[in-house]
Amino acid sequence: MKPANEFFTSEEQQKIENAVKGAETKTSGEIVPMVVNSSYEYPRAELIGAGTLALAVGLIFSWAVGGESIWWFLPVFLVGFFGFQVLIRNSPGLKRKLINPKEFDLEVREKALVSFVEQGLHETRDKTGILILISLFEHRVQVLADSGINAKVPENTWDEIVTIIVNGLKAGDSCNATCQAVERCGELLEEHFPRKHDDTDELPNLVIEP
Repeated sequence: MKPANEFFTSEEQQKIENAVKGAETKTSGEIVPMVVNSSYEYPRAELIGAGTLALAVGLIFSWAVGGESIWWFLPVFLVGFFGFQVLIRNSPGLKRKLINPKEFDLEVREKALVSFVEQGLHETRDKTGILILISLFEHRVQVLADSGINAKVPENTWDEIVTIIVNGLKAGDSCNATCQAVERCGELLEEHFPRKHDDTDELPNLVIEP
């Protein structure tokens, strides 16, 4: 899995930023795509996975070598636990299998809410900020709109944006999919929030979390 800071090339980042600028020429809305490595560290998955594997290895080893002695089991378990913990931490595919998909949904949603505030999307003049969060580890996309938009645009409208990006990620065309999603956001907002003569670009056009 590529880290967030390498997920898009410099040229692709510029292309996305240009797409945001183009979409914002049609609307007073502020669109902020954001890419993060992970929405949460999921330490419980590491503990449960490492504990289970170390327990199995410790029991088998003590039974096969030490005559079921606890003095063989304990050191093998402890060494195995820390070893498997490191292995799981550095194996995203394995770690992902140890986590309930519902937990992914909750953590990505929470990350989107926190990022919405941290990036200042709640401070736009007309409450028209939109965050498009791409969380790489979870393979999830979350779209969050401010109160001014939600008052006029049904929340399920953003399912279309999520689908566009998810399909692009699966097809290996994440840059064009993100640009398409941004352009679609601009079209959806244009009807209710046309650009004003004194509009300014209040927020960054792309955020990549290190």
